[in-house]
Amino acid sequence: MIPLKDILIEKGDGTMKKTYKIEVDCANCANKMEEAAKKTAGVKTATVNFMTQKMIVEFEEEQDVKAVMKDVLKNCKKVEDDCEIYL
Repeated sequence: MIPLKDILIEKGDGTMKKTYKIEVDCANCANKMEEAAKKTAGVKTATVNFMTQKMIVEFEEEQDVKAVMKDVLKNCKKVEDDCEIYL
């Protein structure tokens, strides 16, 4: 079984999409995390699902995924300090 954090999809247009396990306490907090992720440089789009505790991030072309996700985590912690993204 492939760990969820290792799922990486490379799209034909040069962008990548990756799924992360998250920990968040309420749907409103999940919405705040989603908005913070979307505003992060290097992120094309992001979706957070509170029920499944997953975040799907699509990255802009030629981005360092690990560096962008560190920024996503920082930005999410600013709006919801007890959230977690398992990188």
